[in-house]
Amino acid sequence: MGATMRMAVKEDIARHEETPLEDRYDLESTYQVLEEGAAKWPANTAVTFQLKGKPTDKAYDWTYAELLDITTRAANLFRSLGANETNSVALVLPNLPETLAAMFAAQTSGIVNPINPLLEPSQIASILRDSDAKIVVTLRGFPKTEIAQNVAEALKSTPAVDTLIEVDMRSYVSPPLSWLIPLIRPKVDTSHGKKILQWDEAIADQPGDKLTFTIPEGGRDRVAAYFHTGGTTGDPKLATHKIGGMLFIGHTVKEGVLTEGDVILCALPLFHCFGAYVMGLTCPMNGGRLILMTPAGFRGEGVIDNFWKLVERYKVNFFMSVPTALAALNQRKIDADVSSLTYTVCGSAPLPVELFKQFEQKTGIKILEGYGQTEATVVCSVNPPDGERKIGSVGFPLPYTRMKMLLIDDDGVCTGEAAEDEIGEICIIGPHVFPGYKDIPREKCFVKGPDGQEWLRSGDLGRVDPDGYFWITGRAKDLIIRGGHNIDPGMVEEVLTTHPKVALAAVIGQPDAYAGELPCAYLELNEGESVTAEELVAFAKENVPERAAQPVYAEVMDELPKTHVGKIFKPDLRRSAIRRVYGEALSKAGIKADIRCENDDKKGVIAIVTPADGANAEQVGAVLNNFAIAWKMG
Repeated sequence: MGATMRMAVKEDIARHEETPLEDRYDLESTYQVLEEGAAKWPANTAVTFQLKGKPTDKAYDWTYAELLDITTRAANLFRSLGANETNSVALVLPNLPETLAAMFAAQTSGIVNPINPLLEPSQIASILRDSDAKIVVTLRGFPKTEIAQNVAEALKSTPAVDTLIEVDMRSYVSPPLSWLIPLIRPKVDTSHGKKILQWDEAIADQPGDKLTFTIPEGGRDRVAAYFHTGGTTGDPKLATHKIGGMLFIGHTVKEGVLTEGDVILCALPLFHCFGAYVMGLTCPMNGGRLILMTPAGFRGEGVIDNFWKLVERYKVNFFMSVPTALAALNQRKIDADVSSLTYTVCGSAPLPVELFKQFEQKTGIKILEGYGQTEATVVCSVNPPDGERKIGSVGFPLPYTRMKMLLIDDDGVCTGEAAEDEIGEICIIGPHVFPGYKDIPREKCFVKGPDGQEWLRSGDLGRVDPDGYFWITGRAKDLIIRGGHNIDPGMVEEVLTTHPKVALAAVIGQPDAYAGELPCAYLELNEGESVTAEELVAFAKENVPERAAQPVYAEVMDELPKTHVGKIFKPDLRRSAIRRVYGEALSKAGIKADIRCENDDKKGVIAIVTPADGANAEQVGAVLNNFAIAWKMG
């Protein structure tokens, strides 16, 4: 069945590594991937797009030959407009076939900078400035979306950008509705003064049979992408990605998980590494068909409700997921033939044990839990497809990748390596590890290990069990992960402390059965002041720009817990949130219980539950197994 690197036990990885990585493939650019794909499968469908998620909606196809042609034209266009290795082409686009082509084209002509199109104008502008963007590709004004308007506002404060290229989604709308688009198209402010081009017209003037320039030098060591981290709040950092890291991820997923010609359903955004590399790059490596399911992916109209019928329509073999998507799909009846599905890889946030079990039992589809981060070009480890999958673990490191649990002190100095089952910070070395953030000193994210090598600090805490499986037990960072979206609590805290009655604010993630975590706030007021928690939640809704970052709960305390040097001690607040959320969940199920939290050597924070009414572990588990934080009976 095609794949040549199937993992069952960690010894399989060692055997695979006996062949040097440089001998595995001779690719030096992502453009070569498209060239090879077009040479092998010119008439095969490379990309399919649906505007909405009904299983009978019209589908739009690009063949491999067409994908190469459009990418070549776009790369020539970008280069003619001044794109090179010293600036970037920013893509503020939803999931469209043009997004994929523009991504390959920008990597070919210089550097691509995909940006979350749902960010606020000020955040988009900040990323454009930080990335030295010269060209921006975005949507033309279109009903029911404000992407064009937000980009236009952002461009007013980005003097280095000189060209705006607009992609019109009207081409994906059929008559008679397409006739109405010009009449209802929203007006977009053009006072930013940038040159405006239309995508279809601009690329039509460029040759599609060959590049008119030489791809920048550097091969696999060339930085060809900036991906912003976080991005739902605050000013994101720009992770620099090399061609070699991209090719490694694509090749590894192709060899280790997929079979040639697999159909991949992409409902994760292309502005994130998961969509861009694991699906967008791997598919043309593999001769497969990439299904871009609506511009908004899982959030698109009808996608979740019709997901199983869409799988049947396209005979989907593989899709990437996050816990929130699996939770939603788990609530939908399987009303179609999904026998074509083999795996879903789930990442971005902890997956509750109960959801894992229920989903596999209901669907018969294997879940491969993995671990990664933008700084490592997305994937670092995964449970073995053909071996034991330990629920809750993130499996083995990828081939040619090393992961260790290092002990790092408060000054950022490594003091040794954690023992088996001892908690340390996950640190990584591999061909996919990024060279650093743009314009941020490298030492901010790397540490010298006991072996003298530089290791990427993940900021995540974990352990390695006796079988070599890795487990995530917590985060050294304070990021809140809500349904796969990273939220910086610092920005929310800053907003809350602008309230005239608030002295101090601490924002943490409280457990949630659906989203994994939700932001909640603990506050200390100025002396003599009084304000209700409801008023503070309302204040946050009005002033925190990203809805996902707005706290769902607030609590006023006489004094926030602090360390001996006066720093707010968030572990106490997290324990308080766990006790409250777990207590409320059990109470709704008619179970009264005393809950306390302890630190467990293997699982991090764990809830100790002592029922007051004789409830047994099975009854408690029916409630608490839906959450990611571990628990046990007291």
